[in-house]
Amino acid sequence: MTSSRPPASGDPSRAAWLRGARSHLRGADPVLARLIDDRPDFDPRAWMAQLPPMDLYGSLLFQVTGQQLSVPATRRTLARIEALFGGRLPSPAELLAVDPAQLREAGLSWRKISTLRDLAGRLSDGRLDAGVLSTLPDDELMTELTAIPGIGSWTVQGAMLIALQREDVVLPGDLALRKAVQAAYRLDHRPTEQEVLTIAEKWRPYRSLATSYLFSAAFEPAGPLAVAPREA
Repeated sequence: MTSSRPPASGDPSRAAWLRGARSHLRGADPVLARLIDDRPDFDPRAWMAQLPPMDLYGSLLFQVTGQQLSVPATRRTLARIEALFGGRLPSPAELLAVDPAQLREAGLSWRKISTLRDLAGRLSDGRLDAGVLSTLPDDELMTELTAIPGIGSWTVQGAMLIALQREDVVLPGDLALRKAVQAAYRLDHRPTEQEVLTIAEKWRPYRSLATSYLFSAAFEPAGPLAVAPREA
């Protein structure tokens, strides 16, 4: 895996990149072809506008907070965390400075608090450097961060997608994505992580773009994926 990313918004080559990526996905997967054709003006990063501004630490905090939670529950917990820090997500140093009991009252479990404090400590004392981490290839970044108890592969993948804008990322363990895949592919069950990975294999090397089309269902309830055939 590499650390490549799509051109940034405002880059003249971005429109051409999106056309090529959409054409690839349309030809590779008829379900995505329908989603793409139904949403000609779709901004693949628009769903992220529903999230607080996030750097690498913030995106990892977001992913850890959302482990085993629904999107609404994650939003509520994030809002309570932001309220502790003047309406924004904390830096590593700020998180370490607050009483862990306040984080527990905000809705984080003790396990998640331990994970976030461990990560914050490593970023604060120099064992990890956010700038260096941001430049690492995907596999090296995964190795560095999953060494921290409580941070698994999909947590890192979420940070790659949200904060680092890597172009070939999928989050098979994310509940919102699995629900969106269930709806889009009209499955009669909630797909497992392996089922999501199997479906996503055909999306390479644009799995992030495909994920954004599907992920938007979780953040844009009125979108074309809003109605699933039935819950698993």
